[in-house]
Amino acid sequence: MRFLSVLVLIAGAAIGVFYPWAMSNFSGHAIGTYRVYERGRFRPAIVPLSESDAPVRVLVDLTARAERVVSQQRTVLTLTAASGGRTALASTLSFNHTDNPRQVSPQLPDKIFRDEAGVIDKVVPGAYIFTVGPGDADGIDMRAVDLILRAGTGAIDERARPAGYVLMGVGLAGLLLSFAFGRDGKPPQNPNSQPPAPRWGRNGAP
Repeated sequence: MRFLSVLVLIAGAAIGVFYPWAMSNFSGHAIGTYRVYERGRFRPAIVPLSESDAPVRVLVDLTARAERVVSQQRTVLTLTAASGGRTALASTLSFNHTDNPRQVSPQLPDKIFRDEAGVIDKVVPGAYIFTVGPGDADGIDMRAVDLILRAGTGAIDERARPAGYVLMGVGLAGLLLSFAFGRDGKPPQNPNSQPPAPRWGRNGAP
């Protein structure tokens, strides 16, 4: 039972955690990375996109001097993408779900937090203007903000995360039960069922 529980737990983690992460960060190919905030100033990024780039996944990297971003459910950044006067994407970013930010350098306290702004499913050929601005969250020491665009990304099945979390819960529960009821679910052995250990000395067995 313990081995089966471990397999279910690993399968749940793969479906609920690693699969969405891999689809967000590695599916498709990179269009480019654009610095949209530095030295206290925001600036828009103008990126030409073609129809073959669709769907385009929009990611944002926030470099900040913090161990984690605590925004109390407030918005850290806002992002809009527009082309030809039409808004193709509008999103708010909180970054508070990033548990393992990347470190800029071992010598610096800055960390890089990533959040997904969304996906542009249909691309009209032309120049897209990506505008990133501040939200209503306070007390975040931002160093830099980078816009990352990936083309031809696969769509994440929305059922993957809840299904993965359910499997992880089942596997963890089974693992705890296997520890509670003995090794591999076997009842403890009766000590009287074993022959007594040989005794040595005057009254011992020859």
